[in-house]
Amino acid sequence: MALDFFKRLMGATAPAELHDSDARTAVAAVLVMAARADGDYGLGEQAVVDHVLGTRFGLDAAGAEALRQQGEDAELESIDIYQFTKAIRTAIAIEDRVAIVEALWAVVLADGARDPHEDSLMRQLVDRLGLSPMDSALARQRVQGGGSVSGM
Repeated sequence: MALDFFKRLMGATAPAELHDSDARTAVAAVLVMAARADGDYGLGEQAVVDHVLGTRFGLDAAGAEALRQQGEDAELESIDIYQFTKAIRTAIAIEDRVAIVEALWAVVLADGARDPHEDSLMRQLVDRLGLSPMDSALARQRVQGGGSVSGM
């Protein structure tokens, strides 16, 4: 399944060429990537990823967990972030990409600490999603100020 996913991602040039499930898997993969960036992928971060996916895509707990697991598989098989950010940029409007960055910050901050690897990954993801450092800083402030990622 993951191989078919990557083939579709690498060949897509327009939103119509991506399946809705591919964009979902790409979002799940970048969330998992952010959660794993500090080398500690705990249950708290997994729960945040599940919550974000469930809220974003209207999934129940089992559906969100299954999508997270697809993201985990895709992330493990990936070479870099390009295929995921390309899928997201192709299929998701810029306003929703800002919400994705907010969700990424929620995942990164779920363990209560920031790691230089997480910060580096966030800078790369924000850039590749076509957003600015200011978009990222404002998203992080919303999350730290108790903002919700439910609007994603």
